[in-house]
Amino acid sequence: MARCPVCGEALRWEELIEQMLELENFGRLLTDKQAFISAFEGFVFTCPHCGQKFYGRYLELKELEKVFELLNDFKGGIDYENKKVRLKLTNLLALNMMLEEWDRKVKHR
Repeated sequence: MARCPVCGEALRWEELIEQMLELENFGRLLTDKQAFISAFEGFVFTCPHCGQKFYGRYLELKELEKVFELLNDFKGGIDYENKKVRLKLTNLLALNMMLEEWDRKVKHR
């Protein structure tokens, strides 16, 4: 799971995405995976634990791609008016990764 590159504390993906909701074109970014990834990598986040700033490019790209898919799979998962993510992205991502690992193990038997 994502960790702050400064202090090492675990980060919640929903909190990271909520910081990005400040971007005027965030909704449009969800229509283009490459644009979303590019915006994320260049975005300056603030760690909720240590308060330090860091670029999104220091976080795991594989997880980010899955977050993009989850946001697109669950339309309505973002409350744009209140700038809140309704989805528990961190939990969904963990579940998704566990299921993928399970599939890999089952296929190798």
